Amino acid sequence: MSKFMTAAEAANLINDGDTVGLMGGGGGLMEATCLFEAVQARFLATQTPRNLTMIHALGIGDKKTKGMNCFAHEGLVRKVIGGHWVWSPAMQRLAEEEKIEAYILPGGVSSQLLREIGAGRPGLFTHVGLGTVCDPRQGGGKMNKSAQDDLAEVVQMDGREYLRYKPFPVHVALVRASAADEDGNISFEHEAANLDAQSLALAARNSGGKVIVQVRERLPHGALKAREVRIPSAWVDAIVVDPDQKASYDIPFDPALSGELTGAVRYQSESADHAAEKAAAHVAFSERQAVARRASVELFNTGKARPVVNYGVGVPDAVAKLIAARGEQHRLYQTIEHGTYGGTLLDGVLFGYARNASAMLDAATQFDFYAGGGLDIAFLGFGEFDEHGNVNVSRLGGLTVGPGGFIDIAQNAKKVVFCGTLAAKGVKLQTGDGQMRVLQQGAVKKLVRQVEQITYSGPQGLVRRQEVLYLTERASFRLTPGGIELFEIAPGIDLQRDVLDQMEFSPLLAAGLSVMDRACFQAGGD
Repeated sequence: MSKFMTAAEAANLINDGDTVGLMGGGGGLMEATCLFEAVQARFLATQTPRNLTMIHALGIGDKKTKGMNCFAHEGLVRKVIGGHWVWSPAMQRLAEEEKIEAYILPGGVSSQLLREIGAGRPGLFTHVGLGTVCDPRQGGGKMNKSAQDDLAEVVQMDGREYLRYKPFPVHVALVRASAADEDGNISFEHEAANLDAQSLALAARNSGGKVIVQVRERLPHGALKAREVRIPSAWVDAIVVDPDQKASYDIPFDPALSGELTGAVRYQSESADHAAEKAAAHVAFSERQAVARRASVELFNTGKARPVVNYGVGVPDAVAKLIAARGEQHRLYQTIEHGTYGGTLLDGVLFGYARNASAMLDAATQFDFYAGGGLDIAFLGFGEFDEHGNVNVSRLGGLTVGPGGFIDIAQNAKKVVFCGTLAAKGVKLQTGDGQMRVLQQGAVKKLVRQVEQITYSGPQGLVRRQEVLYLTERASFRLTPGGIELFEIAPGIDLQRDVLDQMEFSPLLAAGLSVMDRACFQAGGD
């Protein structure tokens, strides 16, 4: 019996109350768009399926109508366990209005938990999330009043604390891949990442659920070599062919993004994203570049001849661009949590894509590498941080954001460099001549007495003996057992007016406060 069917037929396989596992990343990365839209169409026409529980590790959508936005209908979804929420403002609104139960999990934990579910093990036992919002003592992953379940519990083993993330059955997996042969074997050959496709399919298969795979092409029997098959036919229940499937929402196909091209860079789309990327190379020098320059100094100050590095989204991706512009990629091993090594990272809506990558692993394995201590240094952003060294990126202004891979990365890197601006909303700065001047202070202070939510735990960082820096355009801080210490100030900045008066707590002041290199604030010269 053939496993191939239409998207509408596949959507009919989902029952009321099912737990549905999703995969994908912002910009359409490995997103089963055709399947998502088919489920939405069925619900709008028939009001079924209803009361679904959705789980996804990373952010999925375009902040408009795609991705998780397809499921953001009252009645369609009852509960969402999301790694990252910002790509679906509609789902964020449902959470804010208490129309759904809203939860978050670290992105890596989600991928690894799916694997544990598929293996029939009693959940995921890990140190990742201790002291953060995912710790039941700090909220248990609950993001609104409707959310009542603790997704994890604290356990003791060999005299140490761990979290056990609790397993649950996955009734349906909506998976994206490149091709399927007539037998139902699945290949990822033309995809820009692997993400958690295997873990998700495994969880549904061994939960007695259904594995539904969207592919771009149907191949004859025997067309796939054994080593090209990433999900075997034995795991697959249904296959939907979407000949219009793209590498991203705007890029039809690019072999440089799928790792099939190792020579000259190709980028076949002349989309708005491409134009924006090209224009980004010519933006005026700003505080973003200044922070990136200062942060880049830390990259080769880890004690490793060739450190393993992860770049987060936001200001940290400016660090990646700076290293690429300097031609220094050969001095490090570049990774991103999606499972990709090497290459040239894309940013903005295409964060998670890399051109000419040197390796692509599945996400669960990548996060295993991080959790085990393989990451030497990470550059991450921050929404706010407090006097205890805690950082918040998961809930800002009462809005559910989610951590993505932030918790897994920040908690496990040997050295963490948080990068961002000292204040927000209405800030006016001037730089480019070797100094930083504040023309107008911001209305929102980001260095607060207590963060709204703990996405990174400063006390846990001390326990794990991490080196932790917090770099801003005005001053640099570090985590110490005595608290946050200010050890460096930007040239042109008034310490009291521009830094201390813009903080809600008083930091320790290092003896012999130093001044940042003026070259960090000089336009040109990269």
